[in-house]
Amino acid sequence: MTTLRTVTVDGFPVHVLASGTGPAVLMLHGSGPGTTGSGAWAATAQALGTALHLVAPDQAGFGRTPVPAGARGGLRLWTEQAAGLMDALGIDHYAVVGHSMGGAVALALAAARPQQVTRVVAVATMGAPGAPLSAELDALWAAPASPVGARDMLSRLVLDQALVTDSAVEARAAAMRAGAAAYASLFPPPRARWVNDLTLSASTLAAIRAPVLLVHGAEDRVTPLETAALPLLGHLADVRLHVFGRCGHVPAIEHPHEFRELLSCFLRRDHSH
Repeated sequence: MTTLRTVTVDGFPVHVLASGTGPAVLMLHGSGPGTTGSGAWAATAQALGTALHLVAPDQAGFGRTPVPAGARGGLRLWTEQAAGLMDALGIDHYAVVGHSMGGAVALALAAARPQQVTRVVAVATMGAPGAPLSAELDALWAAPASPVGARDMLSRLVLDQALVTDSAVEARAAAMRAGAAAYASLFPPPRARWVNDLTLSASTLAAIRAPVLLVHGAEDRVTPLETAALPLLGHLADVRLHVFGRCGHVPAIEHPHEFRELLSCFLRRDHSH
């Protein structure tokens, strides 16, 4: 049973996809234009079945969730909104899965809410101290809302170009057009400052008590393994890293079955670990 609903968080609407019952898992999408909670996670949610209560919001400035009046996007807003959403839903304990930008938000949330966040899965994550703005991420944030822009963006996200189908391009171009106005305010140039905004300090990372699983593609050019995932190993108290070979920035799409198995195994492990 999958539902779409709007939840009011701190007086502003947040659009949410929810499915299943059981231990709660907050799923946070990345920052590409046209990205939404359901677009990023619906297939994963479906495959994980009904034994977990999955909550996948559109973060502020994406999909059907507006940026609150007077605010701008950014790590602090996204982190506070994620925490506020789970509070509004009355969920006290939850794991967090985040992709790319969402990984940085997941890690920041784990540091801010140590009593609530039980586990973190950070996929192709941003947030590592000192990580530069890659040329690929710069291009991705700048992609125009057109079929050409959508194709260019998708081709940067995956290693296997066979995944960049006409229907995938069409769907992404439509999503990019729908979100173009809000998105324009999120990552204007010069873009290195938005990578800095999504970077966590060593002390924030050291404050994370929850077990963390890092999942990364060996051929990720958007957030390269060397600068994005490897540095985090030295900062997190309880961490493991799984690297997929022949994989770009979206393991959930390029290695769906193994990715879901990995996720399911880590999320369902005994919490008393």
